[in-house]
Amino acid sequence: MTTITLNDGNKIPAIGFGVFLIPADGPTYDAVRTALKAGYRHIDTAAAYFNEADVGRAVKDSGIPREEIFITSKLWLQDYGYEPAKKGLDTSLEKLGMDYVDLYLLHQPYGDVAGAWKALEEAKAEGKIRSIGVSNMTPKIWKEFVPQFKILPAVNQVECNPFFQQRELRELLAGDDVKIEAYQPLGHGDSSLLSHPVIAKLAEKYGKNAGQIILRFEVQSGLIVLPKSTNPMRIAGNLRIFDFELTEDEMNEMYALDTGKGHHDPEAPGVAEMLLQNYKIHD
Repeated sequence: MTTITLNDGNKIPAIGFGVFLIPADGPTYDAVRTALKAGYRHIDTAAAYFNEADVGRAVKDSGIPREEIFITSKLWLQDYGYEPAKKGLDTSLEKLGMDYVDLYLLHQPYGDVAGAWKALEEAKAEGKIRSIGVSNMTPKIWKEFVPQFKILPAVNQVECNPFFQQRELRELLAGDDVKIEAYQPLGHGDSSLLSHPVIAKLAEKYGKNAGQIILRFEVQSGLIVLPKSTNPMRIAGNLRIFDFELTEDEMNEMYALDTGKGHHDPEAPGVAEMLLQNYKIHD
C-alpha cells in the first residue's frame, strides 16, 4: 500500500475506506471486514457517522494487528470547545474500543474551533491521537482559524474530484505541507464525470474502469482518497490503481476537467445550524 508522509512525520495510506452513510449494526461491520480482506489499511469514520463501534469491532475481528491499520475519526460540532472536545474524543475511543486513533479531525469549521483544537493538541501530546487535522475548511475559513493554532493541521479533508480540484486550497496548504484528503473522490457517482470522454478513453487504454482512472489521477497528483462502497467487487477494484501510471499529458487532460465548483459550500449561510439540527449525536 502506497503511503504519504504527513507534516508531523507520520505516514498515512494514500487510499482509505470511507464509511459515511453506511448504516451501523451490521452493514458497516461487514463493509469494513470486506475492505480489510481486500487489502485496505486505512479506515475513515466519524462520531456523526454513528458507526464507530462497528468499525472498531471489524478491526478487532479482522485479526490484523491494530498498529497495521490507520484509523481516522472526527469530532462533531456538538462537542466543540475545550472540555467538550476532550469528552468527545474519549467517547470516540470508547466506541472504537481503542486507546488511540491515528488521525482525529475537527469535522466542521464552526463554533469554538480554537477550544476544540487545543484539546486535540493536548490529546496528541498524551498519545491518544497520532495526527490531528481539520475538515471542510475553505481557504477563507482556514485563514480565519488556523493562525490561532499552535500545531498546524496535518490534513484538511474536503470534497475533491476531477470536476472540483480545490486548486486555490491546494496552493494555500502546499507551503506548510498540509495534505488534502478527498472525500467523494468519484464525484457523488456523477454520471457526467464517470462517463466523460477523457476518462473513458483512458479507461480503455489501461484496461481499467472510470473510477480507477479517477482515483489513479488523484493519488498521482498527491491527494489522499477515500472512496466508499458496499459492493465487494468495487471495494476491491478501487484498490487496483497502483499497477499503472498516467503520463504527463494524460494528467494534464485530467487537470483540464476542473470546473472549480463543488456540491458543498462550507461558507454558505446557515450550514452550521443545519448540520446541528440534522446530526445530533447525543442529548
